[in-house]
Amino acid sequence: MSNIRDLLADLDGPDQGPESDPMRAAQRAMRPQLPKRFYAAVTVEEEPDGWAVRLDGRTPKTPRGRPLAVPTRTLAEALAAEWSAQEQVIDPATMPLTRLANVTLDEVVGEGKPQAVIDEIVKYAGSDLVCYRAAEPAGLVARQAEVWDPVLAFAHERLGARFMLAEGVMFVTQTGPAIESVRRAVEAVPPFALGALYTLTALAGSALIALAVAQDALDPEAAWDAVHVDEDWQMAFWGRDEQAMARRAFRRKEWDAAVLVIRDVR
Repeated sequence: MSNIRDLLADLDGPDQGPESDPMRAAQRAMRPQLPKRFYAAVTVEEEPDGWAVRLDGRTPKTPRGRPLAVPTRTLAEALAAEWSAQEQVIDPATMPLTRLANVTLDEVVGEGKPQAVIDEIVKYAGSDLVCYRAAEPAGLVARQAEVWDPVLAFAHERLGARFMLAEGVMFVTQTGPAIESVRRAVEAVPPFALGALYTLTALAGSALIALAVAQDALDPEAAWDAVHVDEDWQMAFWGRDEQAMARRAFRRKEWDAAVLVIRDVR
């Protein structure tokens, strides 16, 4: 499971720290040199394992040596667009769908029994974002209720799960039946989509938001807004945080890649 977590290790985006920060400087120095683009033509082709990307007729491999092949032509064409967009060098930071596909093929589908991924997603439901509410101010309380209550309604109506709320950081233990309802919903997700569901869950801090998106109960844009209720409230009062917005823009690309996968692989 360490590699599936690595999928999100750099989701804060490009280095936003001050140039004088010695830790940031050390991190920059340790980054490997990006490989040069070595191919001219990018195409897709159907294979026994699915739709594969071809670079000058050859299929690129995942870090564990598996062919970069996905279940649908739509996903393959989206992957091909990422490879085509590379210019002088190949920069994985600009290829969120390729990184997601690599990890999914190596750590989820390639394992044959992705129970560890399922367990990680379900774990989020035990302390789900939408269950922890502010006690004040009244405006934030109302805003959280406006965007998070529909997610709880989805959990009740579609998953058969009732979740309890808490104020502030006081932990509330959710019932076993509620957690098991989430587990059943996650287990029903096709294996290739599990990596995407994990990405949505980790970005949101909420298995319930991720499942609502996966089951078309919540528009991805509305879900993205729901993830950032608290942050947006703070910026409305204290001003726009440009570093936070840069990180959000980077993470949004990861979110969109995961949504594409989970909506396309049914």
